[in-house]
Amino acid sequence: MNDVNQIAKEIVTREGGYVNDPDDPGGATNFGVTIHTMRRLGLDLDRDGVVTERDVRVLSREQAVAIFINHYFERPRIRDLPAALHASVFDMYVNAGANAVRILQRLLRDMRTDVGVDGVIGPQTIAGAQQGMAAAVDHFVNAYGIARRNYYYALADARPASRKYARRLDGGKGGLDHARGRVHFTALSPQSRRAP
Repeated sequence: MNDVNQIAKEIVTREGGYVNDPDDPGGATNFGVTIHTMRRLGLDLDRDGVVTERDVRVLSREQAVAIFINHYFERPRIRDLPAALHASVFDMYVNAGANAVRILQRLLRDMRTDVGVDGVIGPQTIAGAQQGMAAAVDHFVNAYGIARRNYYYALADARPASRKYARRLDGGKGGLDHARGRVHFTALSPQSRRAP
């Protein structure tokens, strides 16, 4: 299992550099860090008194890694989940915030584990994830990957402009990088959900 710093570096690499895609509700983004995140954290990197696209553009790779570790791994307590889930839940949290945890909690409920679906990692979710791993050690991480894929497909179904993000199965938004090779999709499965 990779350490959290390595996982964060891999996420930053997959997310890539600066983009400001009008179809992405995240707005201006650099290395996966959105302008909304930078505003919430008060990251006025050019010190002009306001967080703008210019601040997003000058964000460094190292700053993005630190933001992800502190605010998307440590703060939501992903470190308290079984290590096998770290990479996938962490990557999903970067893209979908607390929905990453809700996906896990719904999966646990589907496995008849009594957890609330609140997007918060607390004692119930930690214990449930440990039980899920024990009950299906060879399948639990893959099941999370499939649930993650289905989340992105549901977004694309509800908002067709987002379908282009479901096109990549090797990482990035909608990517199933942590399940690829272990989860087998038919060619039609992702193809039918992609934008033309």
